[in-house]
Amino acid sequence: MSRRKRKQLPTEPVEVAIESLSHDGRGVTHIEGKAVFIHGALPDEQVRFTYTKQTRKFDEGKVVEVLKPSPERVEPGCPHFGLCGGCSLQHQDAAAQIQTKQQALLDALQHIGKVAPQEVLPPLVADSVWGYRRKARLGVKYVAKKGKVLVGFREKGSSFLADLSRCVVLHPKVGELLTPLSDLIDGLSIRERVPQIEVAMGDEVCVLVFRMLDPPSEEDRMKLAAFGQEHELHIYVQEGGPDSVRPLDGQPEATLRYSLPEFKTDIRFLPTDFTQVNSDINRLMVHRAMEMLAPGPDARVLELFCGLGNFTLPLARQAAEVVGVEGDAGLVARARDNAADNAIDNVRFYTANLYGELPQEPWLHESFDMALLDPPRTGAQEVLAYLPKLGVKRILYISCFPGTLARDAGELVNQHGYKLKAAGVMDMFPHTAHVESIALFEREK
Repeated sequence: MSRRKRKQLPTEPVEVAIESLSHDGRGVTHIEGKAVFIHGALPDEQVRFTYTKQTRKFDEGKVVEVLKPSPERVEPGCPHFGLCGGCSLQHQDAAAQIQTKQQALLDALQHIGKVAPQEVLPPLVADSVWGYRRKARLGVKYVAKKGKVLVGFREKGSSFLADLSRCVVLHPKVGELLTPLSDLIDGLSIRERVPQIEVAMGDEVCVLVFRMLDPPSEEDRMKLAAFGQEHELHIYVQEGGPDSVRPLDGQPEATLRYSLPEFKTDIRFLPTDFTQVNSDINRLMVHRAMEMLAPGPDARVLELFCGLGNFTLPLARQAAEVVGVEGDAGLVARARDNAADNAIDNVRFYTANLYGELPQEPWLHESFDMALLDPPRTGAQEVLAYLPKLGVKRILYISCFPGTLARDAGELVNQHGYKLKAAGVMDMFPHTAHVESIALFEREK
């Protein structure tokens, strides 16, 4: 049986008017009723595009010429924008980007949760939208046809690594080193066996974790050590699973930490731990969270998905007692250490799978005045029903995905009697379509 031939894509550019922006930052138009998602287009623009993909339900394309630009269009700050998939919105003014995200949050709350906030919060933005990223996973690939090692992010809409010389959203300590990193790995005996580099930065220290499928030679280790010394980086290696991450032989352990000066708190973490990528926005976010939740000196607070204590410890500075719950036992252990390091003794931490059965958990037999939720992308639906039973009157919900926040907001409001008092977005990931948001719920009874 012969295979069906794939339909040839139209080759001639097509002129269209862009109607809106999709959740992933592409321009949206319709041709004969069929949606087309176009990379590099903004709302209210007239563009010519070429097709990159056609499916039964929708098509995709990329801009080849902007005939009528949007007032929001700006010159991208990176020479690799359009090729690299790390950013999707550098062609849109930064202020317009965050307003687009604010509208995406409000649309999700309305359409998915059937709710609207009583107050729309002004977006949280930092002084700079460049060089903000302190956590990243960089792909590495030796490409024989190019005769070089590529280091960076994948091409837009592709599994191939982009050929990058620098990255303007990574902190410059790493973003300006992509070419030197490429040269370093190209000179290793195992250059084809290094698939990725994990970046982890604190306020002062930067760690690069080199994933290695084969052990490095002695000469390789010397080259890695020399590179780290030259650029003031801590070099780690990972030769197996996450538990195998360790400093390069003969190198000291790094002390990664970030500070929350307003709350006289330092948070220590390991290179593989989850931390927020944007430390400036994180400080603003913690400030807003404390301001909105407003725990008094008599308040008992429950924090679910507490991680390393990013919110827990500042909360404990203001409340009578805080209980933090997290599914990762390692994070819980380091949260306890962080509490001890900061001389905070009115906090307790528990390890529990917040997506599983919880009836035997001791903290479920206590009562709390308020709760803070900071779940992963999948949201917090499994724990919502416990909150009113625990007496929680006020909930602050930190979200990294508006779809699950909207779903959970609908349940809190429509099933559990809370009101959505306020909601807004935070510019945690400028130049990307990622939406980070915060929402406050209150319940009278």
